[in-house]
Amino acid sequence: MSGMASNLAKKRALAAGFGTNANAVKYLNQDFEALRAQCLSRGGLFSDPTFAAAPESLGFNELGPGSYKTRAVQWKRPGELCSSPEFIVGGATRTDICQGALGDCWLLAAIASLTLNEDVMARVVPVGQSFGESYAGIFHFQFWQFGEWVDVVIDDRLPTKDGELLFVHSAEGSEFWSALLEKAYAKVNGCYEALSGGSTTEGFEDFTGGIAENYDLRKPPPNMFQIIKKAIESGALLGCSIDITSAADSEAVTRQKLVKGHAYSLTGAVEVTYRGRKEKLIRIRNPWGQVEWTGAWSDSSSEWNSVDDSERQNVKADDGEFWMSFTEFLRHYSRIEICTLTPDTLTDDSVKHWSVCNYDGSWRKGSTAGGCRNHAYTFWMNPQFVIRLDEEDDDPDDNEVGCSFVVGLIQKNRRRLRKVGEDMHTIGFAIYEVRKFHGQREVHLDKNYFLTHAQKARSETFVNLREVSTRFKMPPGEYLIVPSTFEPHLNGDFCIRVFSEKQTETRPFYCFAGTDIKTDGFSLETCRIMVNLMDDSGNGKLGLGEFATLWKKVQKYLGIYKKNDMDNSGTMSTPEMRMALKEAGFTLNNGIYQILVARYAEPDMTIDFDNFVACLMRLDMMFRVFMKIDAHDSGSIELDFHQVSE
Repeated sequence: MSGMASNLAKKRALAAGFGTNANAVKYLNQDFEALRAQCLSRGGLFSDPTFAAAPESLGFNELGPGSYKTRAVQWKRPGELCSSPEFIVGGATRTDICQGALGDCWLLAAIASLTLNEDVMARVVPVGQSFGESYAGIFHFQFWQFGEWVDVVIDDRLPTKDGELLFVHSAEGSEFWSALLEKAYAKVNGCYEALSGGSTTEGFEDFTGGIAENYDLRKPPPNMFQIIKKAIESGALLGCSIDITSAADSEAVTRQKLVKGHAYSLTGAVEVTYRGRKEKLIRIRNPWGQVEWTGAWSDSSSEWNSVDDSERQNVKADDGEFWMSFTEFLRHYSRIEICTLTPDTLTDDSVKHWSVCNYDGSWRKGSTAGGCRNHAYTFWMNPQFVIRLDEEDDDPDDNEVGCSFVVGLIQKNRRRLRKVGEDMHTIGFAIYEVRKFHGQREVHLDKNYFLTHAQKARSETFVNLREVSTRFKMPPGEYLIVPSTFEPHLNGDFCIRVFSEKQTETRPFYCFAGTDIKTDGFSLETCRIMVNLMDDSGNGKLGLGEFATLWKKVQKYLGIYKKNDMDNSGTMSTPEMRMALKEAGFTLNNGIYQILVARYAEPDMTIDFDNFVACLMRLDMMFRVFMKIDAHDSGSIELDFHQVSE
């Protein structure tokens, strides 16, 4: 399927709800219900051919074939490990997630967060799965992956050593939902070892489809309390923790009963009148269900006696949930994570839904991989996206009027590439204010613009994580987002998301793209293209008039070529070619430009004059044919078989 047809099909599928959690994409085209029915009808257990119970599914380095960690590993089904396996015992709880011989504690922390929200848990772990009558050795889970939900099927053969599960396991020995979920996530990422090392926010997002932010509470933004309050009102998931300074500190309990290195949930933020002034309070939950803060505003503290009954919050003895002042919270806690959920995740109409826009893009060496602003010569080549902010926030609590939004840039499928020696790129983005285009779509800002305009904002840092996300507040208007890798000429795919308190629109800015030149003359192929284009009589030859017209074209192209050979190298680089194509009058989108570079550029990403002319001649011919068939200037055409043959 062509790129245009593929994009159209994807848009239609999305419009029909395909890729939502309610209608997830079948990963690798595996249909859970159909496969389970087949197994039940033939009386056999499912064996997954796409993620084999074999060494390559474990890993490639420390868990690679022949490594000491994988010696004597056996793949066994739960029924071979205990007499009465169960999927979930007594509800999913944090004790169901115990780490094994894999450095994926970031993932396990995110899985643990699932157990605190039944709605989110039900999205990731579909109901109706068990080891009962419908058991056929097959299970399925759903994850958000770069803009769409996927339904992942697995068999229940799990890696074991000495009769014990090798990786995640439940404290309840007969329970297997967490181990099976980890296997499904490993399948999506290529193997188990690909899950080693990461950020909890990555798991948050893949289990919710939301966008995650991290805040260092040693240097919080001045409106941190308002950010927390609005996040809770919008149904976001919030977590907080106290950093540890040594391994001995892990889950150590302080004198006032706070646990270091432990993941807490943040569940409330209010202001109460206390002794004639406003006091900001934060409600926190310890997932243990016990061990609570004993300082000011704790369950039995005297501060509550000075608060009017109408404002007094519900406090219970030792249920794991407690209040503390926001000031004390900042003093004791080190960091906070906020995962803002998409509107489709939220079933409670009382919360304020943020809007979300999503767009896919790619960086390709020589065409759309320009690197960061440090690389002024190529930065402008990066994909460009416009967001339009129309409405200011409701009731701005920080006395700053503007539109709040969060931008998240995610690089796709990098964990899967670890098998071939690649890993995360270092990524980030810059934001520019644009005023003169007024909603135009067919625009791509060139090098001169970025040399003469300063960025309005940027991601906090360029970092080699899967996602970079930053919160902003700006006046209404149009803004240009330029996502990039830190270094130029790196291939990668990405998706960029904008979460906003009010409705926004996101759209791409389409990319269109002296010494004597170095050339050995025109190749036979280029000459044929020229003749085909200029031969109006159809006899395969050029008359004197036709040749004169051709020569004028070549002279024009030569002038453009020399003008855009900025370094006077005698050849044209791909950034220079992009400028030249625009000057020649060809308006092309990212996908077409990437194809042209792949077709006409040399391995060193240069284009000689012969290839440049061949490229322009073909484009000229294609545009002529299109405009001839598009007699009514509709912008689209349909071709029958004979027209295609011609």
